[in-house]
Amino acid sequence: MANHCAALIDAAGPACVAAKLQLACFERLGAPGWTALERTAAAARDAGLLVIADGKRGDVPVTAAAYAQALLSFTPTPWGDVPGLGADAITANPLLGDDALEPLIAAARETAAGVFVLVRTSNPGAVDVEDLPTVGEDGSTGPLWERLARRVDALGVEAVTGATTPEHLPRMRELMPRAIFLLPGVGAQGGRVEALAPAFAPGPATALVTVSRGIALAHEQQGGEPAQAADPRSTG
Repeated sequence: MANHCAALIDAAGPACVAAKLQLACFERLGAPGWTALERTAAAARDAGLLVIADGKRGDVPVTAAAYAQALLSFTPTPWGDVPGLGADAITANPLLGDDALEPLIAAARETAAGVFVLVRTSNPGAVDVEDLPTVGEDGSTGPLWERLARRVDALGVEAVTGATTPEHLPRMRELMPRAIFLLPGVGAQGGRVEALAPAFAPGPATALVTVSRGIALAHEQQGGEPAQAADPRSTG
């Protein structure tokens, strides 16, 4: 797996700014999967890419602190510090509340990393929860994702905003003018790059577009070796 990922980084890396590593794909392999994850993160850094650990972590504070150590910093022990993955950014689930996010945010600030908090995800089932109507303490109304967007802005973190519902982007940018948007869903999930302009309204560096399966599984559509298919130059 690590060799496959390294080949994809070699092929597509020059056209990218970051590698978003889906932790579940590595963790399902057990201990060898974590080894592959570390090797892939190292390959991404060697290629000059940022490393985004996409695990959508969010738990009670003591567990969130352990996740922060595993992904962003280190775990102190009587025998010395045990380093974690050392990612440049992580994704986080806000539904347990601010106290579940605080350990992740604190670790990110200590290590000059970032936290992308889920606001409106790219999957079809997002409508079941994230679009539910809510009423704020001040009487304001709106879908749950708008309240999450307000929390993101108040906490000074970044946001995961799916590319599959671009109609929400103008309102999201209004609510989160300072946040960097992570935009999953282009390609395999139906999102289109040309619909994402509102995410970039404040400037050219305010959003990251992810095309994960479009790169990793390009060979299934184009044929040939995975690395060759993932090379943007191979499509002309």
